[in-house]
Formats: sequence, structure tokens, C-alpha cells
Amino acid sequence: MRAGRPRSFDVDSALNNALQVFWRKGYEGASLSDLTEAMNINRPSLYAAFGNKEELFRKVLDLYGELHFPMFSAAMARPKARDSMLALLLGMADAQTTPGMPTGCLTVTGGLACSADAAPAQEELNMRRIMTETTIRERLDQAAAEGDLPAGESAAMLAKFVTALIQGMAVQASSGAKREELHQLAQMAMRAWPE
Repeated sequence: MRAGRPRSFDVDSALNNALQVFWRKGYEGASLSDLTEAMNINRPSLYAAFGNKEELFRKVLDLYGELHFPMFSAAMARPKARDSMLALLLGMADAQTTPGMPTGCLTVTGGLACSADAAPAQEELNMRRIMTETTIRERLDQAAAEGDLPAGESAAMLAKFVTALIQGMAVQASSGAKREELHQLAQMAMRAWPE
């Protein structure tokens, strides 16, 4: 049995370049030509290394999650819920406005408007947004159990509040909002946090 030829490209670099394309253009807006050009590979190499476009998109979303995981984890680990949520909002504002990177959030803007053909990608994005909200809710459930939220406050609704802020900030960043403006939004939002 003959071994296949070794890849003549850096898989990590190609995946990072695909991330840039999907982040800028969304799932459906990113054509295979856009992707192969940015990744500096041909279509057979793309299929051999990453599978089809949908599978490539999932790998890109995994990479995107890995890029933001340290910030997200550090925010969730803060001892007080309010500090945790503020750190999360500020961290997301920074991530959505990183110089040299696309603005906004791939999981928010990557597939909001898609045709039926792109439904699997849209479902994947929905699932990942739900996972983020669930993680925030679990952190706030912990805060409620520790007496760190006022009695009667709903951890689930506060998680929706924070998630809506993150998603709204992503749209604002995609529309040209500056990091300082998003930081101000985060600080303003936290003035509504239950004491």
C-alpha cells in the first residue's frame, strides 16, 4: 500500500487563514474560491485536509473558541459574579476589536442570515451561542448558591442579559464601534447589575 504524499502546506496556517475569511464574510459569503485563495491551497487539498466547507467551518469555529477560551475561563473564574460578568464583557469587547483581526464575533455574525443550504452551519452557530449562554448561566447559578446574587434574581435571565450584551456589542463592533465605546457600554450595563 502506497503512502499518500505529505502535505505541502501548513495546516494550522491554512486553518487560521480560513478563520479570517469566514469571520469577514460569514459562512455563506465565504466561497470555496475565497477560502482556497486565502489558504493558498487547491480544492482537492482543502477536501483532503479539512473535508467539505461545512467541516472546515466547524474546525474554524473550534479554533475560534480556542482563541477566546483563556479570556472566557479567566472571567468565569473570578470570585464575584459582577466582576466575572464585567471581565467577560470587557474581554469580549477587546476580542471583537483586536487590531489586525476582523471586527465583531464570528459566532454572532457568521451565519445569522443563511439559505436552507447553509442550515447545518447556522445550527452549529446556534448551538455554540447556546453553549456560551449555558456556561454563563451555570456561573450565575453558582453565584446564586453562594449568596452572591440578591434573592429572587434569576440566573437564567441575567445570563440572557449578558449574552444579549455580548451579541449586541458584536453587531456594534461589526458596524465600526471602537473598543473604548464597547468598554463604556460594558460599564453602563453593569450599572444595571442587581446589587
